[in-house]
Parts: sequence; C-alpha cells; structure tokens
Amino acid sequence: MRRRENSAGLSEVFVEFQQNGSYTKAIAIDPVSMVEVSIVGATASPRHILQQAAVRKLECVLKNKRGSAAPGRGLLA
Repeated sequence: MRRRENSAGLSEVFVEFQQNGSYTKAIAIDPVSMVEVSIVGATASPRHILQQAAVRKLECVLKNKRGSAAPGRGLLA
C-alpha cells in the first residue's frame, strides 16, 4: 500500500491479511523500521476498514516510539 507521507513519516506500508474462521487478522508493517502491528476484526468486515485501522495503529506506535505523543495517562482508543 503506497501512501503520501504523513505525520508519522510513513510513505509505504505493507499490509497482510490472515483469515481464520470468523475473524481476520490485519498486519501492518513499516518496511523502514520493521515495526509490525496487528488488529483482529470480523471476517465480514470490509478489508479496507481493517487495513485503515491497522495503518492507524502503526502510525500511533511509531509516534510513541519517537516520543512525539502528547503527555498524558495513555492513549485514547
């Protein structure tokens, strides 16, 4: 998946889907830092929705690793 560079500095993200019964796991990988995150959703969910959620989660994780997250008690999901 190619994207314009965003606030997390991502210009390219690899997304993989693993279907297992009634759920699908979406895995997003930043090829530069090799950071990987995953989310799980219903198999009936559209893949683009799972993909968007996985990429947003990756952006949040990368922001936190770079220390640019706003100070506070945690993340609001």
